[in-house]
Amino acid sequence: MSATTTPAGVTRPRPLEAITAWARDNSWSLGLVGFLALLFVFTKLIQPSYGATALQGLANSMLPLALAAVAQSIVIIAGGIDLSVASMMALTNVVAASQMRGQGEEYAVLVVIGVLVLGLVLGLVNGSLIVFTRVPDIVVTLAMLYVWAGCALLVLAAPGGSAAVWLKDLVKGSLLIEWIPKSAVLLIVIVAIVWIPLRRSRLGLSIYAIGSNRLAAFRSGVAVGRTKIVAYALGGLFAALGGLALTASMGVGRPMLGGYTLMSIAAAVLGGVSLAGGRGGVFGPIVAVMILSLLQTDITLVGVNPNLATVLQGAILIGVLMLGSITQFRRGRR
Repeated sequence: MSATTTPAGVTRPRPLEAITAWARDNSWSLGLVGFLALLFVFTKLIQPSYGATALQGLANSMLPLALAAVAQSIVIIAGGIDLSVASMMALTNVVAASQMRGQGEEYAVLVVIGVLVLGLVLGLVNGSLIVFTRVPDIVVTLAMLYVWAGCALLVLAAPGGSAAVWLKDLVKGSLLIEWIPKSAVLLIVIVAIVWIPLRRSRLGLSIYAIGSNRLAAFRSGVAVGRTKIVAYALGGLFAALGGLALTASMGVGRPMLGGYTLMSIAAAVLGGVSLAGGRGGVFGPIVAVMILSLLQTDITLVGVNPNLATVLQGAILIGVLMLGSITQFRRGRR
């Protein structure tokens, strides 16, 4: 056996240098984590009783929005935008709830698989319409927002249906210890299974490439149209996961969902995803969702007028986004 040698003239990166480079490349996400930690401290100060049960409730309520933010982030990284995320979540939510009503636990497994396939198909339709008609993403997805919302109302005109017991158990409560919410664990598992392998694959690199520079990606041999369709299909898959999360947390289907589309875009941008495409990931948007959810909780705990609370949320979001834009601008000039 022979020992592995380093070729002459090639130096291995030192661990400290590698860590420094990683921290520099992920400075915005690390800053978000620090801000989130300060928010938790502030929450504990204004509400000393805030504990494991409240943390479980926070994780449970933010799970659908976190999955919506991941769906939106993938599409934005590919150079698009999807205004129909909330409608796709509503449609998959009501389909799951209506099909599980009065059925056994085993049948619910088939329903979940079918709903995930449905999400892929919805995203596939969005992406195909954009690619083949060459109509701007924002116009197509705005139109499909109404199409999928109408389909949701056709499936279930009013809140109803039910969820399988095992599906509700997946998101409610804690795992091992009370400080580890099941919802958070489920989110980590989903992202680890789907996004991490995709990010390092040829498809993942192609998604970043078409978002960064479509012409350069085309000249490099990337199938731009097909890659964009796949990106929208993946967005539909995560939107379906968000719809299933709503079914599990609420126990019923709701055909009308508001706020998820705009909040998913806000979380994606706040999480470091560039609206120009080709830059970002899903870790930052997930942390951003936690920040937005905890901010809403803190504003409620402080007793701020609900109307003023909406203004404060918007002002805080604008301030943070401006800071992020300045940071990215300065980084680009180096």
